[in-house]
Amino acid sequence: MNRRRRNSGQAGVTLIEMLVVVTIIGLFVALVGPSLWKKADTARITAARSQIQNFMTALGTYKLDTGTFPTTEQGLAALRVRPSEATQWNGPYMPQDIPKDPWGHDYVYKYPGDHGDEPDIVCMGADGQAGGEGLNADIVSWKSSGQ
Repeated sequence: MNRRRRNSGQAGVTLIEMLVVVTIIGLFVALVGPSLWKKADTARITAARSQIQNFMTALGTYKLDTGTFPTTEQGLAALRVRPSEATQWNGPYMPQDIPKDPWGHDYVYKYPGDHGDEPDIVCMGADGQAGGEGLNADIVSWKSSGQ
């Protein structure tokens, strides 16, 4: 009987020990969580810039084959599916379907563009609206990542 009492006092975890562990985990999440979300947002912006650069490379190849860029109406889909007007199309120029931006919105494609001889490609950012700041800022093909 004496032996059973000693073992039962040592078995398991007390409520106070559990509360201390839960509190430590909560503090860790509160301190580390925001910086992880910030990194996720930065990764989305980097992914959008990378996708736009991939589109521009594929569009360059498209132009070499056909002599012109796809029209606004044909859009980025012309990199995957031959437009009826395209002569000497040698695609598909993208290995997969045209992806949505990292926030799930369609990229905006315009040719002729307003910023030079190449098409304009715009990712509208997190809010999916033109303009904005921070995460909502547009990511565009005619500016380098540092601007």
